[in-house]
Amino acid sequence: MIVVVAVLAGAVGLAIGSFLNVVAYRVPAGLSVVRPASACPECGHAIRGRDNLPVVSWLLLAGRCRDCRSSISVRYPIVEALTSLAFVIVAMSFGGAIANASSVAATVGAILELLAFAYLAAISIALSAIDLDVRRLPNAIVLPSYLVAAALLTPAAILSDRPDALVSAGVGLAASLVFYGILWLVAPGGMGFGDVKLAGVLGIYLGYLGWAQLLVGVGAAFTLGGVFGLVLIVIRRAGRKSAVPFGPWMFAGAWIGIMAGEQLALGYLELVGLA
Repeated sequence: MIVVVAVLAGAVGLAIGSFLNVVAYRVPAGLSVVRPASACPECGHAIRGRDNLPVVSWLLLAGRCRDCRSSISVRYPIVEALTSLAFVIVAMSFGGAIANASSVAATVGAILELLAFAYLAAISIALSAIDLDVRRLPNAIVLPSYLVAAALLTPAAILSDRPDALVSAGVGLAASLVFYGILWLVAPGGMGFGDVKLAGVLGIYLGYLGWAQLLVGVGAAFTLGGVFGLVLIVIRRAGRKSAVPFGPWMFAGAWIGIMAGEQLALGYLELVGLA
């Protein structure tokens, strides 16, 4: 059963990853993600159906357009593969609650929770790619994510009889917005306002899981971002005032909090003798 779930999640992730490539390219440019159909940016030929298979088509075409032989970025199959892997991890991490649910209501709640975190995985990849490209986190993706989180996690908590999760999610939202907002006001050059808006979304998800996940998720983002910045300075690829996209590190930290926040928090408390 677990193998079947993993295979299905991986297949869905590949398809979603293919769409995320369209999102990452078109949303920053203000283009529709539906029309026109995908085409080669060099020669304008529409992408054939057989050439639109995630990862496989890129490999069969050796990373080149079938018509003009221009290079196709390796990022396309990487995004597709990463999304597939992310969906497998989410399914394996949250799918157990579905199998162990004791009622129909709890089953539906667990399914909604899984969908919520699958959505978070998808926007994590899309927004990270966009932030790396254009140093921006588009409102067209970030703002609707508040509604998606509320629409999925609110009934998930109610049906699973976890009203406390809604309270902690609300606190996570408010605390993250205030914390990042203060940092933005104090040092406006240190991060963009898009980071502040994204912080609220991540705060909802982390707070929904618990206080340990929230604290670890936020702390890990700054730790990873700080280490990466120091490495760039040491190898002279950036200076102290260089702008480095923080969105990818916010997502990386959040997923550390989601997947291992409780264990890391407990390990830290044991290390300092408080547990």
